Amino acid sequence: MILCLETATPVCSVALNDSCCTIALRETMGQNAHSEKITNFIREVMEVAEIDYRQLDAVAVSKGPGSYTGLRIGVSTAKGICYAADLPLMAIDTLEAMAYGLKAKLGSQIAENDLLVPMIDARRMEVYAAVFDAQMNKIDDTAALVIDENSFEDLRKDHRLWLFGDGAPKLTELFENQSDIKIVDGFAPSAAYMRPLADKALLNHDFVDVAYFEPFYLKDFVAGKPHVKGL
Repeated sequence: MILCLETATPVCSVALNDSCCTIALRETMGQNAHSEKITNFIREVMEVAEIDYRQLDAVAVSKGPGSYTGLRIGVSTAKGICYAADLPLMAIDTLEAMAYGLKAKLGSQIAENDLLVPMIDARRMEVYAAVFDAQMNKIDDTAALVIDENSFEDLRKDHRLWLFGDGAPKLTELFENQSDIKIVDGFAPSAAYMRPLADKALLNHDFVDVAYFEPFYLKDFVAGKPHVKGL
């Protein structure tokens, strides 16, 4: 039984997953959703399963890339539970979990030769993205990319690409005449999508240090200039 937390984007998602399915799921999207909802969501999924924290096998947290604030809240919450209940902590690649989620959602629509490109919005035409094949092998590492009409040109020669996540819809006009690119609208990360990766990490004892683990921000956090007079 694994408690999974997904807070890398504006989505705040908490799931209680076991090896076969998602037992309970709570999620929402919105400003300040992580700080306002995450503890209540955790309590609710535990109540649905009628178990105590010490009956969990581990806690899994989405490690990024993504929102600096969201990742900090998710990781600090996960660490607090692990410390209190003496549980191991597992860090799950946000983009990889999204790829598993899209494949589960679309099923046979994804051909064997297709490529999956999960994207997290990084403002303007920049996204955090990675590329996976239909067998869930990562073929292009996670990177911050500025997208233009020539992006993924080499990959598009031999593959159809699926772009999805909150970084994808803004690219619709850019690729509207490209038959080799499919843009999925409305796809959001979910703690439920973490299940296969969390199961694998638990089986392999792929744990991170609860004291020293830090999220994968990809880019350094830069604080905005304060607009309050006198600061």
